[in-house]
Amino acid sequence: MSLRRRAKKGFVWTFAQQFGNQVIGFTISLILARILLPEEFGLIGMIAIFVAIGNTLLNAGLTQSLIRSEELEEADYSTVFYFNLVSATAVYILVYVLAPLIASFYEQPILTDIVRLYCLSFIFSAFAAVQLARLTKRMDFKTQTLVALPATITGGAVGIIMAYSGYGVWSLVWSSLITSFLSSVQLWFYSKWKPGFIFSREKFKVHFNFGYKLTLSGLLNRIFDNIFIIVIGKYFSAAQVGFYTRAETTKQLPLSNIFNSLDRITYPMFAEIQNDDVRLKRVYKQLLQMVLFVVAPLLIFLAVLGEPAFRFLFTEKWLPAVPYFQILCVTGILYPLHAYNLSILNVKGRSDLFLKLEVLKKVVIVLTILVTIPFGILALLYGQVFISLVSFFINSHYTSRFIKYPAWHQLKDVLPVILLALAAGAVIYAVDRIGINDQPDILRIIIGGLSGIIVYLGIAYLLKLRSLFELSNLIFKK
Repeated sequence: MSLRRRAKKGFVWTFAQQFGNQVIGFTISLILARILLPEEFGLIGMIAIFVAIGNTLLNAGLTQSLIRSEELEEADYSTVFYFNLVSATAVYILVYVLAPLIASFYEQPILTDIVRLYCLSFIFSAFAAVQLARLTKRMDFKTQTLVALPATITGGAVGIIMAYSGYGVWSLVWSSLITSFLSSVQLWFYSKWKPGFIFSREKFKVHFNFGYKLTLSGLLNRIFDNIFIIVIGKYFSAAQVGFYTRAETTKQLPLSNIFNSLDRITYPMFAEIQNDDVRLKRVYKQLLQMVLFVVAPLLIFLAVLGEPAFRFLFTEKWLPAVPYFQILCVTGILYPLHAYNLSILNVKGRSDLFLKLEVLKKVVIVLTILVTIPFGILALLYGQVFISLVSFFINSHYTSRFIKYPAWHQLKDVLPVILLALAAGAVIYAVDRIGINDQPDILRIIIGGLSGIIVYLGIAYLLKLRSLFELSNLIFKK
């Protein structure tokens, strides 16, 4: 099967998984948001950094090395399996011991027990990390879909029942834990792979030399991805953390469905053509334009319709999250640019450069936080927009060197799509504010959204934007 056909098949199934997971997960979150308080979501948000660190140890580093390696033996998989399991166990023990200090930092005593229970998911996930990597390497996203959906549904159902029964924040904890456990059990069943009693020092050195720098980069990235939650949780209330996390997860909905679906097939796809720089640049450019063609209007439309959408979906109590959401949508537009630039470094095997860039960006983040925190949460969020812009130019530095595709050329290629999305967003704003502002929220969402889609696709067709036709060919051409 050709690379294009395998990529298309992989996209269909990984999109089905992402879309199914996100729709189910969002529906579950929607129900829980109507039952639980923002403060209870804020408590889970406060420990997000520790969950992210554990997941990074499993999903980056050595497992990424397995995916990019061309020739693998049983010893490769078994060695990485045992290393992941030991690492996850060690991290859990460390977090268990530090849980009282975490609770003391946030001045929330309940966090001690929450952290100790919630982070058991590290060990569950470690048992299936290599199985997941094997499926990803083969672009077998159908199996991953069959695994993810029932786990999400079951975990979500438990969470909803517990929330209705008055368990509060514990309904969120058990929902996540059960989902993680069921996913791991199914991956063992479906993957048909079991580790042998092998641990090769030579294999470990090969994967570790690539993976440890990527893991360090991932750890830095996850820590700083959550640094705003840490700052908000420390200096503001749990409710403010809840509003921020609600805005962030809502922004992530379209990104997760579209970008993450593509990202899971693009890394192994880029890895196959890593030695052909001309082809790599062409595929990279086409993919970047197609992703922005979908992501940019979605985020802009959602930002414009943020107020009626949040009130309709989550009720009035979540309206303070709307300004956060609108600012975060701006940073989300640039996310594909960051991620694909860094993917080039990974497939080229330059995790050392990846780490250097991550360290440089973290310096920018710290300085921005120090400057903006005296001015409140909104200033912190506007600081994220600044960080996102600066990070793009940092990330694209080596892309320019490796495949001759500098930052300014990338911006030139995606700017027409972004400008068109802004124009369509302005139409939505005008229709909503002038024509239907006094109508029910659901009508404002439907009419505003449809008007934006019609304008966006209509102008894209008239201008014959290449992204529109390439996306159409990818979806409909057999």
